Amino acid sequence: MSIEKFKKLISTVVPLPIENVDTDQIIPARFLKAVERKGFGDNLFRDWRYRKDGTPNPDFVLNNPSFSGQILVAGKNFGSGSSREHAAWAVYDAGFRVVISSFFADIFKSNVLNNGLLPVQVPDDFLSGIFETVETDPTAQFEIDLENQTIQNLNKGTVVNFDINPYKKECLLNGYDDIDFLISLKAEIIAFENA
Repeated sequence: MSIEKFKKLISTVVPLPIENVDTDQIIPARFLKAVERKGFGDNLFRDWRYRKDGTPNPDFVLNNPSFSGQILVAGKNFGSGSSREHAAWAVYDAGFRVVISSFFADIFKSNVLNNGLLPVQVPDDFLSGIFETVETDPTAQFEIDLENQTIQNLNKGTVVNFDINPYKKECLLNGYDDIDFLISLKAEIIAFENA
């Protein structure tokens, strides 16, 4: 699966200031029957997003027209629980390209990187600043610069750096999955074999 190239993104955000969101809350187990990566976005946060009768819950952020964008901002410890890759598929399929939190579960972080999403881990105070900014101004924009590994709150002008595995950074910048990366090295591999 080739992924979309990612270099820089400027977007508004969707705030989800809830801590300890696990993968079953991201995509409930009853929706894991499909094997294709499409259609999961409709059930992202299903049990919070919809009432039991299937109607949208107006109190949930994804149903609030004030908030939109390609950046999901979550509370601390996002993606804990089971290792289901479907959670990454659901977040991506819902239109997000970046997830920001002050801590990610390791398996979730790996899964999102493998599926073209950028997890940006920021200090607690910077995360709080994002939530405060968006509460005051839902149209506030944030810049994610993967090449320089920075996130900037464009309203406040504050900037922090974030870490990313160098291999995964190269894959995102070039739109590679693991197989695409190997194919990109074909000439070097052939040269090595012929040496």
